[in-house]
Amino acid sequence: MTDEEKLIRDSFEERTWAERKSNDSWSIFKIMGEFVNGYDHLSQIGPCVSIFGSARTKPDNKYYKMATETAYLLTQKGFGIITGGGPGIMEAGNKGASAGDGKSAGCNIQLEFEQHANEFIDDDKLVTFDYFFVRKVMFMKYSQGFIVFPGGFGTFDELFEAITLIQTKKIAKFPIVLLDKEYWSGLFKWVKEVMLDKEKNISSEDMNLFHIVDKPEEAVKIIDDFYQHYKLKPNF
Repeated sequence: MTDEEKLIRDSFEERTWAERKSNDSWSIFKIMGEFVNGYDHLSQIGPCVSIFGSARTKPDNKYYKMATETAYLLTQKGFGIITGGGPGIMEAGNKGASAGDGKSAGCNIQLEFEQHANEFIDDDKLVTFDYFFVRKVMFMKYSQGFIVFPGGFGTFDELFEAITLIQTKKIAKFPIVLLDKEYWSGLFKWVKEVMLDKEKNISSEDMNLFHIVDKPEEAVKIIDDFYQHYKLKPNF
């Protein structure tokens, strides 16, 4: 590399680094704005349960129907519903909340492939985010329980973050319920046999941080029973 080429390279790297630092600084204000907007929309929502699952689940899928039923049953117990605002299981959750005349909130996310908000979200309870981490704070802060249907990496991300925050006592304990033993049992069999029994990377008490059930009625009962003994309150 000639001296001239090295000078051009160093100049480019320095300029790029400076521009990146500037962009990082200004992004703080956008992040703050997303937090403020989320808090404004959700702070008065009242007790809610978040429903998670795949955006790819179609309306004729059994999990879509189960999520709709679960959300409806929760509204009959006085809970509103928060979802990720998109299609699939998220749409099913909002649909069930709407059918039950309950509060129906959506924390939508802007994605490259354009995730559009579903039609069953209350007009004043739709919030759209650019940042996944801000969106996840809203779920943690304003949910009194998580019900998790079969999903992909995003669903796993939300599930395990909640388990981790409760395990480390960063948030108050709340019920986490996974629906469909056939889907989830293999994963948590590995968690018990390898993560717990073999490698000792978690404690036996950590296996009590979640429940795996098969029926919407079972999931709703776990959440309703939990709050017969605990006052409903935000988690932060």
